[in-house]
Amino acid sequence: MKAKSYRIAVDAVVFGARPIAAGEGRGLEVLLIQRGVPPFEGSWALPGGLVLPEEDLETAVRRELVEEAGITPSWLEQLYTFGQPGRDPRERTVTVAWLGLVQPDRYPPSAATDAADARWWPVAKLPPLAFDHAHILAVGATRLEGKVRYQPIGFDLLPPEFTLSELQALYETILDRRLDKRNFRRKIGKTGLLVDTGKKRTGGAHRAPALYRFDRERYLVLEQQGYLFEI
Repeated sequence: MKAKSYRIAVDAVVFGARPIAAGEGRGLEVLLIQRGVPPFEGSWALPGGLVLPEEDLETAVRRELVEEAGITPSWLEQLYTFGQPGRDPRERTVTVAWLGLVQPDRYPPSAATDAADARWWPVAKLPPLAFDHAHILAVGATRLEGKVRYQPIGFDLLPPEFTLSELQALYETILDRRLDKRNFRRKIGKTGLLVDTGKKRTGGAHRAPALYRFDRERYLVLEQQGYLFEI
């Protein structure tokens, strides 16, 4: 019996968040594109496409993100492989999904190639998604919620300098729950990964809070030594 051919694709679950103050997170958002071609023309979907013969998987997903939405994630890792028969009505297609993080305010989506539109959607208010992308997105959200607890990827969703309230709001947004302010600051302080810049966030109605930055170099050194980041 002759084996049937199948295609290899990549899809990207790219999350963004715009925290403003502790307890006032705006909610987790995900990058979606509106398909401009069949199948599911006009439907919303995760950005992605077929892997070209000369590409590795990461090159392919980064190319698709630029081509379809004009986005370059600050952090990207392989999520999971989805190969259920029938997931693509055209022919058997196995997709390798990727999880990415972006600061939405820095990367307004710009649709191109076969995408009719591209925008950030609140995860809590998603439109119907094409293919099996609702399932892929749910797997990505679960991975993100677990991963931020033991790896400092949340800092890739923040500007280079941020307040402790903005940092807490980000974690509240991703975890979808309120965090005790004193306990959160105690835990984040124990990591030794925040550097006080000596600057203040000005322009607010209250006392100007201190600005911090994430010491990525120190974290990379500690990670090699088996350090576990926990929140």
